[in-house]
Amino acid sequence: MIEVEHVSKKFGNFSAVDDISFSIQTGEIIGLLGPNGAGKTTTMRMITGYLEPTSGSIKVDGIDVTEDPVGTKRKIGYMPESAPLYGDMIVADYLKYLADIEGADAAVKIPELCKLCGLKEVMHKNINELSRGNKQRVGLAHALMNDPEILILDEPTSGLDPNQVVQVRELVKEIGKTRTVIISTHILSEVEALANRVIIISGGKKVADSSTEELEQHYGSQKSVTLLLCAEETAVKEKLSKVEGVSKVTIEKVEDKLSVTISISGDKEIRPAIAKTAVDSGWLLYSLEENRNSLEDVFRTLTNGGSQK
Repeated sequence: MIEVEHVSKKFGNFSAVDDISFSIQTGEIIGLLGPNGAGKTTTMRMITGYLEPTSGSIKVDGIDVTEDPVGTKRKIGYMPESAPLYGDMIVADYLKYLADIEGADAAVKIPELCKLCGLKEVMHKNINELSRGNKQRVGLAHALMNDPEILILDEPTSGLDPNQVVQVRELVKEIGKTRTVIISTHILSEVEALANRVIIISGGKKVADSSTEELEQHYGSQKSVTLLLCAEETAVKEKLSKVEGVSKVTIEKVEDKLSVTISISGDKEIRPAIAKTAVDSGWLLYSLEENRNSLEDVFRTLTNGGSQK
């Protein structure tokens, strides 16, 4: 459905996107993940035809976006982070206005979008009077007015309260059942909740492209053990460093206790040996738990000089 091949975008001497390539198939929900300023929005704008690549090519359903921008735009619905709405219009009038522009049958399309986007209770309200969550719903209705095959959402839950976040996510899941969806975000929980595949961009470069599960398996296999105890710091570091399987011991003081993080070499189970060391040494042990790298840890690794997959 979407083919991005060796695409770069420069603004003067600054390279916002640097030689990225990926393909997206029909029906996928993709999380385009990266820190602020990574190049996510620039990439989205190039796919929609709003910006022209400095080099490389982008095709939507086999059509080059630079050769037929109008044709590709007909296949795409785009909702930017701050949906551009006419605040002084009533929601129903605004949707009617959009339907007229798109050449859609307003009598059919507006009730359909009203139901899909949950706008029934606000159709009579002025857009400026709406909560941010309902404004996002109107923005989604706007993006869906031309019945696009591809829906691109830039930070769709930015600024929403927890209840609104859940509502918008459920709406996106419903929409994703019949369309290809790209969600550009820096919020990790967004990706885990919505996407079945993740593309991570950092510094304008693609640093990973796979499913969430594969990312965690590939980059998140490292384990560590954390302890909270009362003991003498030097003795703790000396004795724990001698336990087989321990590669590093990091200690931080937390009030009158020590928070100890133990990095494990390989996949060895070291918790029994750690516990025995603590008991034999007479340390007062409050907690001991094993941790595996989360998606957050993977994200930090890949966006702070991690290797490309």
